[in-house]
Amino acid sequence: MSSDAVDEIVDQWARERPGMPVDSIGVVARILRIAKLLTDERRRVLAELGIDNAILDLLATLRRAGSPYRLSPAEIAENCLVSGGAITQRVTRAEESGLVRSQRSASGKRTVTVELTPRGHEVIERNIEVLIGRERQLLAGMPVDDQRQLEGLLRDLLAQMSRD
Repeated sequence: MSSDAVDEIVDQWARERPGMPVDSIGVVARILRIAKLLTDERRRVLAELGIDNAILDLLATLRRAGSPYRLSPAEIAENCLVSGGAITQRVTRAEESGLVRSQRSASGKRTVTVELTPRGHEVIERNIEVLIGRERQLLAGMPVDDQRQLEGLLRDLLAQMSRD
């Protein structure tokens, strides 16, 4: 197995602070570096597509909800892991672009739902294919069995960290 820049960081800390546990650095630093590379690539692809990540996240959340592609702002916030205020801003911007519409619920209560418009549906269908295709290309150098193993390990790590 070849070494990388993270191994050098671990070695440097081990040399400079003997006795300090440095075993977490190898995992955490690589996850952070991979996250940065993925974020940068996603931003680049979305810029080419003319859509930002926040709007894509909103449209994708509504699309994944299934027909009629409608959720409450609270449900969207829960799925997107952002605040209600952030969802309000996203919905306002997406409404101005004709991608979603907000409506009062038919029950007559003060509840609001957000729904994909036909244009929003077309935008997410086209863009999500391009984005997922690029993400698949990024992983193509890793054997499928290794991808599945990594997926399981990351799922376990995320679950454990989410409980803490």
